[in-house]
Amino acid sequence: MTNGVREKKRILMLGAGFMQGVAIRSARAHGWHVVAVDGNPDAICRGIADRFEPVDLKDRDGLIALALSLKASGGLDGVFTAATDFSASVAAVAEACGLPGHSLEAALNASDKLRMRECFRRSSVPSPAFVGVDETGRGGILSVLAERGIGFPVVVKPVDNMGARGCRKVDSSRDLDSAISDAIRYSRTGQAIVEEYMEGPEFSVEALVYDGEIHMTGFADRHIFFPPYFIEMGHTIPTGLPEDAIASLLSVFKDGVRALGLSHGAAKGDIKLTSKGPMIGEIAGRLSGGYMSGWTFPYSSGIDLTGAALELAVGLRPSSLVPPLSLVSAERAWISIPGTVASVSGYDAARSVPFVRDVFPRAVPGDPVFFPVNNVEKCGNCLAVAPDRAQAIRAAEAACRSVCIRLESPNDRTDAFLAEGPTGLPAFPPDAFTLPSNVYPLKPVFCPMPAPTTVGKTVGGAILIPEPIIPFFDTVYDWQGRSIREAIDGAVAAEPGLLGVLSENEKKDPIPYWNALLRGGIQGIVYTYDRDHR
Repeated sequence: MTNGVREKKRILMLGAGFMQGVAIRSARAHGWHVVAVDGNPDAICRGIADRFEPVDLKDRDGLIALALSLKASGGLDGVFTAATDFSASVAAVAEACGLPGHSLEAALNASDKLRMRECFRRSSVPSPAFVGVDETGRGGILSVLAERGIGFPVVVKPVDNMGARGCRKVDSSRDLDSAISDAIRYSRTGQAIVEEYMEGPEFSVEALVYDGEIHMTGFADRHIFFPPYFIEMGHTIPTGLPEDAIASLLSVFKDGVRALGLSHGAAKGDIKLTSKGPMIGEIAGRLSGGYMSGWTFPYSSGIDLTGAALELAVGLRPSSLVPPLSLVSAERAWISIPGTVASVSGYDAARSVPFVRDVFPRAVPGDPVFFPVNNVEKCGNCLAVAPDRAQAIRAAEAACRSVCIRLESPNDRTDAFLAEGPTGLPAFPPDAFTLPSNVYPLKPVFCPMPAPTTVGKTVGGAILIPEPIIPFFDTVYDWQGRSIREAIDGAVAAEPGLLGVLSENEKKDPIPYWNALLRGGIQGIVYTYDRDHR
């Protein structure tokens, strides 16, 4: 203490997982004392905080009790979270302790999608028409939708979750009840929301709100794939939109922030540019999840956004939000077909790609993996930063293509996935390579091609390619952007024994291997080889 003033600020950090590590480190770099809490007693970043307490982030009473005890014994200057859906818990603690932050009412508006949509409706902020539903109302939902003039397609999602968990596009009444069931399962309150589907590109927007102003920070393009689900395979920051489109989207975002009552702290939004103009998907009273606020925005702008948001949380004002850099950062994900991870290779190759800054694995040997139906089921991410957009995107995508997940064999889930195709028909999960349906079933009519290189060496002989595939060999791409030719090269590099299986001198029918490649990419054909050669 100096003249009755504590020299070091103390902050309560909600969450001690990987995504909260940036905030914990930033607070420590400010010279502050960090008390971190997490429902997981083994949270990965618990050790970098000054103190850790195993408290469930849903337990508002427990969090408030801890915060009040901290305030009474040494003081507490702020409470904070990043990349969690517990901004309402932050606001509840701040309100109970008289700390800076969004009001609890505003945080609830930004956490519960039904409240959010209602706020937007009352303030005439463009967003989809909607209906709330729980178990008791499922039977009459079609009538309610008809009364509200909401037609298909619709989007069904839990009212209180993030990461696209339980979120699905529904094209007809046939699939509506199962989608509602999934959404309710992912909702802590047992409620789902059914809303109009917004067609159009999607963007992530971030801001800091203080002194009655909304200070815009990040604006990124989101890259969404794999309907009927909404899987973000990456983002690119800054956006490639023209200035007039950016201005229209930001205007609607700011109207949405005001409608929710967010007044002091971070705000992030997901916004679509539809044929009707900008429409808000959602706005949260926190920094973004994923890698935007803690990684790609600082990489591209030079601004420590997490540090600025932390300063707001303890009652300070950010010194500057003027970007000293003007770079482009791209984040991309790699995914897997269903199964169990046996091994992962290619990390060093991914890290060696020029302009790649980070490679973050999420699936390790022994982990079950799934074709993703939400954004927590991806297997890892690569981040790149470069002087221009094309360089950053190429680097991040090339790094993801460098990573190869080999699956344990045999595995019932992998076998079931591969048995479904390829068909060339729209389905989920989709084929790795989408070829016209009239290509199938593949016929045993082959054309020889020189064998690909493997481990830097040219191998003699030829492999047999089904003739219907040849026109698509260099023009159709898998989920990670590999052509069929590149996938064969990658598969042979992962398993040189495939050369013998696909050889013109091999008596074994190669069609099942080609089917496995077209259905499951490199993983599919390598798994088939491993299963057949156990």
